[in-house]
Amino acid sequence: MSFLRNYILDEEFQIQYLRGKINIKNYIKINYMENERVSLSYSKGTVIVYGTSLRIKKLLDSEILIDGKIDSIELRRGNNA
Repeated sequence: MSFLRNYILDEEFQIQYLRGKINIKNYIKINYMENERVSLSYSKGTVIVYGTSLRIKKLLDSEILIDGKIDSIELRRGNNA
């Protein structure tokens, strides 16, 4: 039962790369979104996705799915957007 509760109430920040798509869970907010860059805040800093033709395929309260040609992902600690 503890496993099920942890799965349902999962609050850990996660990034998953899935066949040309990036799924990010438990982010705090979207800082900015452009065709070549998407920046999100999470509890320990900022994640920036770089690429071309980036777009949001799915957007939930704490989960986002980004697709396009993804070149790199940068994690910055602290409040450096």
